[in-house]
Amino acid sequence: MNSGDFDFLANLVKSRSGLILTADKSYLLESRLVPLARRHGMQGLDELAQGLRRKFDEKLAAEVTDAMTTNESLFFRDMKPFDQFRDIVLPKMLATRADRKAVRIWSAACSSGQEPYSLAILLNELGSKIAGWRFEIIATDISTEMVTRASEGVYSQFEVQRGLPIQMLVKYFKQDGNRWLIDAALKRMINFREFNLLGDPAALGSFDVIFCRNVLIYFDQPTKTKVLAGMAKQLRPDGYLYLGGAETVIGISDKFEPVPGQRGIYQKTGT
Repeated sequence: MNSGDFDFLANLVKSRSGLILTADKSYLLESRLVPLARRHGMQGLDELAQGLRRKFDEKLAAEVTDAMTTNESLFFRDMKPFDQFRDIVLPKMLATRADRKAVRIWSAACSSGQEPYSLAILLNELGSKIAGWRFEIIATDISTEMVTRASEGVYSQFEVQRGLPIQMLVKYFKQDGNRWLIDAALKRMINFREFNLLGDPAALGSFDVIFCRNVLIYFDQPTKTKVLAGMAKQLRPDGYLYLGGAETVIGISDKFEPVPGQRGIYQKTGT
């Protein structure tokens, strides 16, 4: 693939998703887009790029974006954020929202759904401690394929073995051949939606907690600033934002500040 075709495809993906693809990531284009090109009867990436240049096909461009933004996920990824949510964030939510007994959580860029389902499992495990409370989890992803797959709640043996304790697998999943189906009650706790983080999140409503982990690392600084500004508008004044361990707001956004002593958790400035 020549540099012109690489630049064309990289710019296409960036403009539609914010994902930055540098020259050293050409292997990602090869591994993810060559199969797509061949499904459309093309020999490779050169033909894919040239075809889109000659006659722009919105459906094909969407498939390209889907292929490049689909990321691997696992249940209870990194575990520490879930412990923080259960032991630090949630007790504060229960104290400050006792009048309305409702908490809204946004799992942004949820991929195949492991993060929001992990949150649903964690909440269900609390049992009587949250009796009478309503927890709404909004889980979004740019990929139509991932949103569909996550909403189905069906996982392979390999996927449920990654991060999911065996007792939770037995309690919350039903085996169907070589597939595992998540409990219908957990599925009802989550509203999966297609959403592009470059867009305006106002339509999603206000949130008490936002999980946006391991997403910003793929964006350039102006895009990170824009995404964080949108989330700041939708996060309630005393709400919490989660970022990945390798991510920060420092030098990127003045809308958030770190929670003292808690890595990866942020609150709005001035709260």
